[in-house]
Amino acid sequence: MKRMTFESRLVVLALAGGLPALIVAGFLLLDSGMAFGVRALIFGALLLAWLGFAMRLRGEVTYHLNTLSNLLEALREEDYSLRSRRARESGALGDVFREVNVLSTTLREQRVQAREASALLRKVLAEIDIAVFAFDGAQRLMLVNRAGERLMNGDARLGVDAASLELDELLIAEGRQILTRRFPAGSGRWDVWSGTFRQSGLPHYLLVVSDLSRALREEERKAWQRLVRVMGHELNNSLTPIKSMATTLRTRLAQGVAVESLREDLVSSLDVIASRSEALGRFMAGYTMLARLPAPRHRNVRLRALVERAVAIDTRLTVRLEGEDTGIRVDPDQLEQLLINLVKNAIDAAGEGGEVDVRWSTAAESLCLEVIDNGPGLAGTDNLFVPFFTTKPGGTGIGLVLCRQIAEAHDGSLTLENREEATGCVARLELPV
Repeated sequence: MKRMTFESRLVVLALAGGLPALIVAGFLLLDSGMAFGVRALIFGALLLAWLGFAMRLRGEVTYHLNTLSNLLEALREEDYSLRSRRARESGALGDVFREVNVLSTTLREQRVQAREASALLRKVLAEIDIAVFAFDGAQRLMLVNRAGERLMNGDARLGVDAASLELDELLIAEGRQILTRRFPAGSGRWDVWSGTFRQSGLPHYLLVVSDLSRALREEERKAWQRLVRVMGHELNNSLTPIKSMATTLRTRLAQGVAVESLREDLVSSLDVIASRSEALGRFMAGYTMLARLPAPRHRNVRLRALVERAVAIDTRLTVRLEGEDTGIRVDPDQLEQLLINLVKNAIDAAGEGGEVDVRWSTAAESLCLEVIDNGPGLAGTDNLFVPFFTTKPGGTGIGLVLCRQIAEAHDGSLTLENREEATGCVARLELPV
């Protein structure tokens, strides 16, 4: 039976199922007493019916199996347009054809989505200004976008090996690295990432090269523009009154006014000149502090003790502390200066009778410390970290900038935002621990 085809086995089983009834019918006909011709005719009719129904069963099952086979073959050939009308029937056969129809619809939708995603990916790869190279296991070029062709001055032809393009060393060094390197299109600073992926079970190489020089030059230009604008504003604030005073005094001296009568004006003018010179000196000292912030010297310290020292500097308000004591590895001097500035700003914002809280928690190898006040909140956040920008009378505009530099030097971040549940502001410091 195992060596027979499914159709043959089906016929044998169908015949075997009706054979006992046929044998019984034969014995009954022998004992019926009817004429031999009548008995032979009846037995022949039974035999033909027996064989006919067996073959009909074989044809019915084979037809549905062939239909199902054709549908599955169409799916394998990615032809998702065929459907079975038998799916409207009830029973197990209808369930099978309904599932095949649903599978065909699902595969068709997935193919459309895959083609759309592939078209989008090709469009993105073609338009982005980042060079992308894909190599097979033998380091032969399989794919390159337009930026990659421009980077290699048109020498990146499919099938050429990485050594011919002088990219083999970049493929070996997996991971991200910043390099100063010359490519056929030019030299500069490049962000290079290389890694491996698998296709059809075989390892392949992916290389991504992006030009940092243009972005660095643009950011450098913007930084210089902001710095010149702020410095020009500060210098004008100091030099304009000095120039005005000097012009006024020279004019009056030219008119022949006696020096004795100008004594009061001279004293007032010198006071203004001294005040503006002192302000200009503070400005330059603040700029020097920002420009010469030393690298942090990490030490193991207890967080609560460090926060308590920073809070004790300003005694205008009682600051509430909330958080479990924990050990962290930071530069305690720099972090304490950061906390002093944040707490001082919070107390200034809260005002007399206000409330300031310092909360911290650790989770997932990171520290989150918040300084919260119930003051009026922030009117705008665009210029918070612009050097020398301040809204406080007599402020230097370097406190928050210095705090952010300290946070980033510790591989962390500092953000300021208004509270959602109440009035006030929250300064959030996040550091890795």
